[in-house]
Amino acid sequence: MAATAVRYLRSVGAPTTAAAPATSASSAASAVPRPALRAVRDDERAPLDPAEFRAVLGHFASGVTVITAPGEPEPAGFACQSFASLSLDPPLVAFMVGRTSTTWPRIARAGVFCVNVLGAGQGALCRGFAVSGGDKFAGVSYGPAPATGAPRLADVPAWIDCTVHAVHTGGDHLIVVGKVEALGTDPAAARTGPLLFHRGAFGHFRP
Repeated sequence: MAATAVRYLRSVGAPTTAAAPATSASSAASAVPRPALRAVRDDERAPLDPAEFRAVLGHFASGVTVITAPGEPEPAGFACQSFASLSLDPPLVAFMVGRTSTTWPRIARAGVFCVNVLGAGQGALCRGFAVSGGDKFAGVSYGPAPATGAPRLADVPAWIDCTVHAVHTGGDHLIVVGKVEALGTDPAAARTGPLLFHRGAFGHFRP
C-alpha cells in the first residue's frame, strides 16, 4: 500500500519527502561574513595621565595589610593595599603585586603566604614593609601561622593563612589568588580599629 502511494505521488509530480525548512533569520545572519578583528591602535586609546589615575583612584579608601611568606635566610614580606576577599566556597582571597616586585618571587617560591591585617596604630610597621630591600623583619615580633608557617605578625587585628591557588596577569601587576587554610583575629588589637589608606595618607576610625 505504501509503495503504491509513493508511485502515485511521483506520477503526479508531488514531493515524496518533507520540504527543506525555510532559512531562519538567525541562521541567515550567521552566514553574513563577520568583520575582521584587529588590535586597538595607540592613536585610538584615550589619553590617560598616570598621575591623574593615581589621584582619582586615591579617593577610594582601603585597608592595609602586610603579605608575608617563609624563607631563608629571612622571611619575605611587603605592604599591600590591594587585598580583597574573593570567594566563600571555596574560601579564597586575592591580592595584587607589581610584576617588578623583588619580594613576589620569594613568595612564589614558598607557595604560601599570610595576610596580616594592620590596625590603626601600625602605620610605622606598614612603612617598614613598604621599603625595598633590607631586612624588613628586623625588630618585628612574629610567629609561624598554623597551617603554612608563614610569619604571623604580632598584635595585628586579623590574619589569613593561605596557600597560593592561582596567579593571573593584570597589566603591570599580578593577581594572586590564595586558598585560605586558617585564619583568626586578636580581639584586643581589633578594638583600635583598622589602619586605612586614603589619598596618600594613613587614617583610621573606631568601630
